[in-house]
This record gives sequence, C-alpha cells and structure tokens, in this order.
Amino acid sequence: MRFPRVAGCTIPLFSIRTRRSWGVGEITDLADCAAWLRTGGLRLLQILPPYELAAGEASPYGARTAFGLDPIYIGLDAVEDLDADAIDRALGDEGKRELARLRAAPSVEYDAVRRLKARVLAVAFDRFRDREWAHETARARSFRAFVAAEAMWEDDLSLYVALRESHHEYGWGTWPDGERTRDPATLARAAHDHDARIFAHRYAQWIAHEQWARARAAMRVAGVELMGDLPFVVGLDSADVWANRELFHLDERLGTPPDEGAPQGQDWGLPVYDWDAMERDEYSWIRRRAKRAGELYGLYRVDHALGCYRTFSRSTDGRQSGFSPPEEQDQIQRGERLMRMMSRFGEVIAEDLGALPDYLRPSLERIGVAGYRVLRWEREGQGGQDFRDPGSWPEISVATNATHDTDTTADWYDALSPEDRERLRRIPALVGLDPAAPFGPDARDALLRALYAAPSTLTLVTLEDLLGGRGRINDPNTPEGNWTYRAPATIDELAADEELTARLATLASETGRAPAR
Repeated sequence: MRFPRVAGCTIPLFSIRTRRSWGVGEITDLADCAAWLRTGGLRLLQILPPYELAAGEASPYGARTAFGLDPIYIGLDAVEDLDADAIDRALGDEGKRELARLRAAPSVEYDAVRRLKARVLAVAFDRFRDREWAHETARARSFRAFVAAEAMWEDDLSLYVALRESHHEYGWGTWPDGERTRDPATLARAAHDHDARIFAHRYAQWIAHEQWARARAAMRVAGVELMGDLPFVVGLDSADVWANRELFHLDERLGTPPDEGAPQGQDWGLPVYDWDAMERDEYSWIRRRAKRAGELYGLYRVDHALGCYRTFSRSTDGRQSGFSPPEEQDQIQRGERLMRMMSRFGEVIAEDLGALPDYLRPSLERIGVAGYRVLRWEREGQGGQDFRDPGSWPEISVATNATHDTDTTADWYDALSPEDRERLRRIPALVGLDPAAPFGPDARDALLRALYAAPSTLTLVTLEDLLGGRGRINDPNTPEGNWTYRAPATIDELAADEELTARLATLASETGRAPAR
C-alpha cells in the first residue's frame, strides 16, 4: 500500500449537504467538503459509486452503467450554459417551491430531484446547442473531444438510455428483437431516430465530467484525496450487460452458498461473469473499469473482493450451483491476477468482509492490498468472543468500525451485551469505558481514538461516527428508505462548529494522522 498514514471520512456523494445543493449532494460540493475535512485533520473523502441510476432506483450498486456519471450530481449553479435568470425561468414559482422543499428534506428524494434537475438541464442543453454547437466554439470543440475520447462506453450508454426511455423505462430484456439482440441495422436506425436524446445525454455526461475534473483539482489543492468504490458486477438490466452479453452467463445468478445464517443461500439477482470469455479477452472489460476508477479517484475500494477469486452462482432453474473456479489454487491464481491488474490503475482497497475462505487475507497481504479491519467483527480467543486489540492490526489494512451497510457505532455500542462491554474494556485503549453508561461523547472519543491509533495505514470513519450520530446509509435487512441518508448539517454548519473541528484535528495530531503543514 503506497498511501501515507491518514484518516478519512466515509460519506456518500448523495449525502453531502450544502446550502446551494438541490436536495442531493453535488459534484461541486466535493471541494467544500474536502476543505472542511482538512481543517479536522482528515485527508481522505470516501464516497460510494456515483454512476448513473435508472428512474426509480436508489442503490448506487444498481446503476445502469459501470462508466457514466449520474447527471443528478451536476451542480446546476456552475453550468456555464445557465445563469440565475435562466434557472429561475426554468423552475417557475412551482419549481422554486419544490426546490426549497427538497433542500430542507431530511432524506434524498431521487425521483423528485431528478425531475427538477432534468427540467433545468434541458434548458442548459438547448442554450449550448444554439449558442455553442451551432457556431463551433471552443466549448463545442471540447464537447466533441469528450465524445470521441469516451465513445467506448458513452456510445452504448446514450443509445441504451434513449431506447429505454422510448420503452417507458422497461429494461432491454423486454425490447423488440432487433433492439434487444443489437442487430446492427436496427441500432443504426435507432441512433438516427433518437439523435436528439443521444446528443442531450452526451451533453450531460460532458458537463458532469468537466465538473468532476474541477472538483478533483480543488480537492488536491486542499490536500484531500478522493476514494471511490468499484462495484464487483453490474445489474442484469444495464447498458453494459446489454452491450457485452458474451461476457456474462445470463442463465445464472450470483449469490452465496447455504450457511448457518442463510440455510438456502443467497440469490443476489445479479448476472454471473463468463470467466472463460473474460480470460480469452484478457479481462479487457474489467481492465477498462479499473482504468476508469483510476481516472475518477486517487484510490478505490473493490466491492466484494472475494468475487475476484471465486464466485458462487446458481442456475435460474435452481438445478445447478457451485463455485467458479471450483479449486482453491485456481481461485487464488485468478484473484491475485485480477487484484494486481486493478492495482496498476490506482491504489486498491479490498472489501474483504463477510464469510471468507482462510486463504483470502494472506493472499491480499502477499500482494500488498489492504483489507478491512472492523472492530466489531475482529474477534479472537476461545470461541472467538474477545475483541482483537486494534493495536495489533496489520499496517496494510483499513481500520474502521462501521461501513455503509452497518448500523452506526452508537447503535452498535448501545446494543452490546454486558459481557461484550466488559470484553471491549480489555482493549488497552478502551479500559476507561464505563460499562454501565450508554453511548455518549466519552465512548465516541475513546472508540475513535482506538481506531486512529491503530497501526493501520488508513482509518476510515463514517460521518455519523465522527459526530457520534445514528443516521444510517443502508440496512440490507430493510427494503425501504435505504440510500437516502443526508448529512445532519450543511458543510458550512460543520465548518462553523469550532469544537468539532478542534476535536477532530487534535485527535489526528495526537495519533500521528495529522496532515503535513
């Protein structure tokens, strides 16, 4: 791991709240967030996948593309083709009221935000087409260069989006034969018929990428790196599967084998890679995704890293199931090959949580890829009941106690049994905890210090854990309300909290994670 010893904050882009954003975090908010983090001694901002979602979807792991940014994250106030008057006219009185409501909303309302932004973005596109494109200006040439550079994914994505909209947002599996099977003549006619929509989609992607580049530059000036997330696979109903069906087994579904917690196993409803086809192609599609992640982020987390080593799938009829590849040595060989390949495009962090084979962590350590050490799950001793002291964690690791899929440290701590409270106090850094007291500032600070002081090169803490709050990003056991979490305060309000900033800065300084002056 080449990254220096730092502390970082995990907060999804959609969760960032500023006074100017439209009910969802925006690309233009990244720089402000980074500036605040730096004052608190944090040098890393981890976000979740920002890829384009379909209407009605909220999960960043259910995107309809593995490459395109979601236009919902565009900061409209920073679009050159708009000004305050144009935005006001596009919104109208009803739209302004809706914007005020969304800005104050406690959670993200994706469909409402998307409708409102689409209305204004359409005005921006019309102005660009009339004022820039029609006159071959410098910005028109910049747009043309972007379309040419990103054609490998954007050509398929923009056509997919146009076709999906023409079919009332139904997935490609329901489309007429020629469109579903990608008959060249049919697709050529479709591209001609939907030229205006394709043009508009490319424009939105260009604007999003221009803003992303500026945000990354501002973050570097602030001394804060951006950490992203590379989902293991894409959804069945995505532009990528539609365009690359030869790389997937469409008659199988990804999941997990039966175990004590799930006697029937798990069916994730996700497509399964045809690993033989991937290998024949020298994993070019995965390589393109890794290269893409390296362009967007300074380092990135590989979701479900175990899947690079082995995948468990079952046929759609339920008659066949098993691991691919079946043999352990082949699993290790493939996994290490893929992890090394992805590491060529940026610093890689492996999400190695859940039920793992014994070989995974030694393999990651052997190739120098950091995995996670989550305090609540790091156990040892007889029966695996004792908490493992963070002071003994390896240097090449990520120290944390909560992820986007868990409850907060506050809720976890209050739910601990008296016996586990006592076991937690056996950790030298936590001997001062009052086992009878509920979670509060003392427990918050002691637990944060234990993570910060760990030898782990990287400490990642969710925003709620930094604050001692209880807001949750995702609950895998609950179908409603996930992925809508918004920060409890704006970045300006957090920055104005001198006690908070001083507490975090002192913690970073005293544990050797303070940024260089």
